[in-house]
Amino acid sequence: MFTDHFFDVATRAMAAIDRSAVEAMAQKLAAVRDGGGRLFILGVGGSAGHASHATNDFRKICGFEAYCPTDNVSELTARINDETWEGVFSTWLESSRLKAEDGLLIFSVGGGSLEPPVSANLVRAMQLAKARGATVTGIVGRNGGYTAQAADACVIVPTVDDQLITPIVEGLAAVVWHLLVSHPALAVTKGHWEKLAAAPATVAAE
Repeated sequence: MFTDHFFDVATRAMAAIDRSAVEAMAQKLAAVRDGGGRLFILGVGGSAGHASHATNDFRKICGFEAYCPTDNVSELTARINDETWEGVFSTWLESSRLKAEDGLLIFSVGGGSLEPPVSANLVRAMQLAKARGATVTGIVGRNGGYTAQAADACVIVPTVDDQLITPIVEGLAAVVWHLLVSHPALAVTKGHWEKLAAAPATVAAE
């Protein structure tokens, strides 16, 4: 049954994630925040949706000054039109005055490459970040592409079934970032439902 197979693949891929890489990312991200840096979260396609959601979580739960460039569709499309798809994130980061104290968090199935050009906009953003001394982190799949090479900390979701690469990577990327925003090194508050669960039960007076 396909449902059993999918869950089996997801379980095996999650079990194979390097725990030390996750811990290293938590520490790198905490250093960015505690050093007064901002966090810029980047992704394309489904990973752009992850970037938007994660920006909320890192801001609200972890106290980051965090931003997602794909949230502003007017600026995004203007930059694509004027500065090309490949330069859309790097020019956005330049306008944001990216500095050494800041950090990037990359969501990408392939991790980006220039040759062949796949998510080259992520590569250009990471090149700028490295040139300015900013911290680069990522959650990627397969061999991680450029992100795995350039990142200061990178979590790779391994391939268990080559017919289920994208859904497993994108699904487990969400698991990993939710782990991160729940991590004691990063979380400064609890989510709404966790706060309710921790509150003492109120017994109605009879």
